[in-house]
Amino acid sequence: MEIERKWMVNHWPDESSGLSLIKEQHMRQGYISVHPTVRIREEAVTGSPIEYILCFKSSGTLSRKEIEFPISKEQFTQLEDLIGIPLIPKTRRVYQLPDGLHLEVNLVDEGMPTAFMYAEIEYESEDQANTWVPSSPWLGQYLQDEVTEDPAQTMGAFWVRTRLNGHE
Repeated sequence: MEIERKWMVNHWPDESSGLSLIKEQHMRQGYISVHPTVRIREEAVTGSPIEYILCFKSSGTLSRKEIEFPISKEQFTQLEDLIGIPLIPKTRRVYQLPDGLHLEVNLVDEGMPTAFMYAEIEYESEDQANTWVPSSPWLGQYLQDEVTEDPAQTMGAFWVRTRLNGHE
């Protein structure tokens, strides 16, 4: 089960945030289906080998069932070819929050007119997600534009708007 909240942001956390960068990942992802979500992703933490993932997600906003399987590079390449349109590039930086949670900040389509940023925090339970509050004024200001319950702000919806429309 994936339980996460999502916010639109417009920059990476800087030194004044007091947050420590844990890791940076580079990804490319594409969708075989958005209802239900069936996604492929190529991802690598900076300095580590590339991994290839096949992911299934149920419908939902705050909570969704998520099943992920590692796949081979060859399987990924075959599925990417089946999709037949450019995948979405994404850079993710993961920051340690004072309460032990992780803030994942994502830059999507860097350098393109469709570029945007968002942040997510994953939780252990819906109760934890619903009662969580930012630990500092900086974080509260940074996470002021919550879009968790807006289905138009999912990566699947972004895929349809920017990749699928016009390529069907």
